[in-house]
Amino acid sequence: MTRFGFLSLALISLQAFAGTGFAADAEKASEAEAPNLAVTAKASFLESEIFGVKLVNGRPTPALIEISNDEPNPVTVNFIGGSLWTPEEEESKVVRNLTASRYAVEIAAGQKESLEYSFETEMHPQDLRLSIAAILSDKENRFFTVQAFNGTVSVVEPDTSIFDPQIIFLYFILLASFVGVVYFFYSVWVAPYFPQKRKTGKTGEKKTPSAKRESQPEDETTSSPAVTSATTYNADWIPSHHINRPEARKVKGAGRTKARA
Repeated sequence: MTRFGFLSLALISLQAFAGTGFAADAEKASEAEAPNLAVTAKASFLESEIFGVKLVNGRPTPALIEISNDEPNPVTVNFIGGSLWTPEEEESKVVRNLTASRYAVEIAAGQKESLEYSFETEMHPQDLRLSIAAILSDKENRFFTVQAFNGTVSVVEPDTSIFDPQIIFLYFILLASFVGVVYFFYSVWVAPYFPQKRKTGKTGEKKTPSAKRESQPEDETTSSPAVTSATTYNADWIPSHHINRPEARKVKGAGRTKARA
């Protein structure tokens, strides 16, 4: 079922690349029985791990397809493509068809050819079954499929790094939002319950009206004679007889009167 399902995908690719005439020949080949040729294909993944093949979302997955031609006649590799299936073996369904790449590479009799094939996925992390096959043709222009890989793979998300610009920008947005929420909560619910501090001068003392007058420059007080207050005055404008009081005089008549008595 996997081979015929992938062959239908290959026929669609043939229509896109080679036109209706070439696709019609491929449809006739699919309706007839596929020839039994001595051609084998094997796929190996360049970035495979010990725990199996992982398809990282957003990154190309490179694969190396090695095709061996043991026929007495040359064969031509037309397309290589793949598809992802559900892991069930009995009722497996197609989840997604992968990109089909065109090659048109001829392999001579008894020779081997290695072709690079890559595809990319954007799916939810899950375990699927990957099927990769090659569409070949012989000298009589008959088409047949050769399966290169059929196994379970894991679709995973790429590893994230703290130095990723997107992650740093996300952290900045979250931090700014948190600071804004904390400041709003403090100004609305916490700050009104604290006593308001009065404004003080540079020395930390409270300003009073007398302190304000004393803090004014001395030139303004001395240069303007009209400026007066309860504590400051201009002595130059006061007459001298008001400042220097006269001394008390002795009365001679009072002394003589006492002597006569």
